[in-house]
Order: sequence, then C-alpha cells, then structure tokens
Amino acid sequence: MDLNPWYVTGLVEGEGCFHVSFTFRKKLKIGIETRPSFLISLNKRDVELLKKIRKFFGCGAIRYSSSDHTYKYEVRSVRDIVKKILPHFEKYPLKGSKKEDFEKFREIVLMVHQNKHLSKKYLSKIIELAYSMNLSGKRKHRKEDLLRALGEVKV
Repeated sequence: MDLNPWYVTGLVEGEGCFHVSFTFRKKLKIGIETRPSFLISLNKRDVELLKKIRKFFGCGAIRYSSSDHTYKYEVRSVRDIVKKILPHFEKYPLKGSKKEDFEKFREIVLMVHQNKHLSKKYLSKIIELAYSMNLSGKRKHRKEDLLRALGEVKV
C-alpha cells in the first residue's frame, strides 16, 4: 500500500515535530552544534506505519524512545531534510498549528544547509527562531545560555 501524501501531512500535523537542538561542543570553532530534525512519534502498535513513512520519504531511521515508550521515525540529515522533507511539505502544506513551526524550521534548515550556523550572527538568529518553535517542548539548554556563549547576552 502506497501512502497518500496528504495522509502523511495530516499524520505529521497530529504526531510529527520539526525540531532544532543545540549542544555545546568545545571542538567546534563556534562552540555550539546545531541539529535540525524531523520526527513522527507513534505507539509500538504503529511501527509498521512508521516503516511505510520511512519508505515514503526514502530516508531516516526508526528508533525506540524509552522516555515516552514510543517509536520515532526521525530524519537528522540536513541534506535529506532539504531534498525530501521540505519539498513534501511545500507541495502538501500543513494547515494547522504546525504550519508556523514548519516555516521557521525550513528557514533554519536552509541556513544550516548553507553553513550559516557557523557564523555568530546567523547562529543567534537560528537560536531565536528555534526557541520560538515547539513552545511546549523540553529543551536541554536555556536560550540565554546559548546566546551568552556566543557573546550575544550579557550577564
């Protein structure tokens, strides 16, 4: 069974997430790693559906998350996000609340794809955009700590 592209968009509206995480990395010149990811989180009984989603997009991986006991289809490759994920949602756009998060995610991913996240000026913009997405989500680092590390926030 092939998945209908509009079905995939609807599933993402309810169970998907566009996310950008940041990690302090001393080995990096700028000191902060930027990692965009796209994921769909479902119950164990829907693992077969996640496999169909992975086949539909032709990229990504499925993993178990012990924190919420779900399975996640996740795409972390910026190249795959640019070539496969973004075009899907541009052609079959979200209609609900995730539309705004997608638009911000798209802007961030395109900047990362152009290596702009390696510049303090653009990285601070990326951080600001990322922290205006998924407002109910948990974050490892506070926005102020990331900006402070870039020299953008004074203590």
